[in-house]
Amino acid sequence: MGFDWLWEGQNALRLGQGLWLTAQISFISVGLSLIAGTLFGLLMRAKSPMVRLSCQFYLETIRIVPILVWLFMLYFGLSTWFGWHISGFWVCIWVFVLWGTAEMGDLVRGALASIEKHQIESAKALGLKPWQIFWYIELPQGTRRVLPGVINLFTRMIKTSSLAALIGVIEVVKVGQQIIENSLLTNPTTSFFVYGLIFVLYFLMCYPLSLWASRLEKRWQN
Repeated sequence: MGFDWLWEGQNALRLGQGLWLTAQISFISVGLSLIAGTLFGLLMRAKSPMVRLSCQFYLETIRIVPILVWLFMLYFGLSTWFGWHISGFWVCIWVFVLWGTAEMGDLVRGALASIEKHQIESAKALGLKPWQIFWYIELPQGTRRVLPGVINLFTRMIKTSSLAALIGVIEVVKVGQQIIENSLLTNPTTSFFVYGLIFVLYFLMCYPLSLWASRLEKRWQN
């Protein structure tokens, strides 16, 4: 009863390994998306209409097509069409980075666009160069305005990493499902405790991000 199942066989070890794999997928994707998404957001502000149109097409394509479809298309499609056999781990990272880059880029673009135009015009009137305007005006204010949306995006990416189980990646949710299947006849209540523990594990991964963002907002307000 209770959490006795956790100490049966190697259940605790397997959950730890699944959690580590989930953390790797999540934080590698978040880190790469943070960099690529920031650059993409700046690219979305380009003066060229063709560049802006291409960026908008990429953003809408990522938004319209569900993440699960992207996972299936890359995991099964690449092997079928081109004979490329890529591990589910790296397919997940690719898909989440594509998604994170698009969403992060739109957040960056929106944050920079929300800065009052009179500040930019005043800086130009004072003779500041474009890179100085970006560094001293747009970057500090844009960072503060984009932070809540970025934290929300990153927590969504961590939670969505559970879709990796559907292409055979043995992450923490998949391990939990296997433990439940093995204990179904001997302990029917195992599912409640397994998913309860997984809930706590996801909370422990996501909550520090929210706490960190809250502390930054309070510091910037002082």
